[in-house]
Amino acid sequence: MIRNALIAALAVVSIGTVSIPASAQSGAVIRIAPPAARYEAVPQPRRGYVWTPGYWDWRRGQYAWVGGNWVRERRGYVYQQPAWVQHDGRWELRRGAWGRGDRDRDGIPNRADRHPNDPRRP
Repeated sequence: MIRNALIAALAVVSIGTVSIPASAQSGAVIRIAPPAARYEAVPQPRRGYVWTPGYWDWRRGQYAWVGGNWVRERRGYVYQQPAWVQHDGRWELRRGAWGRGDRDRDGIPNRADRHPNDPRRP
């Protein structure tokens, strides 16, 4: 009996330690629409980095602006910026994530690129 209780307790504790891939994570789900995005001047390009624009996050029961920043480029991936999506009267924040699929690094995902492996492109 003690052994079964111990196994059950271990199972409950381990549930909290299961990691979820970043691409499957979502943020808050709330009923209040996000404010309009703030204007941010985009800095000059930095070699090897991608600019991620600012967005509204949900923190401590209210919207909080998260300013844009530079993140290190990942070859073969495209950055999908955070976005609020409305479903059934609720708003869900989809966190920013890296997605596969820009082999020629022209900024157009392969599935939408007419010439996804054009060697003449930088």
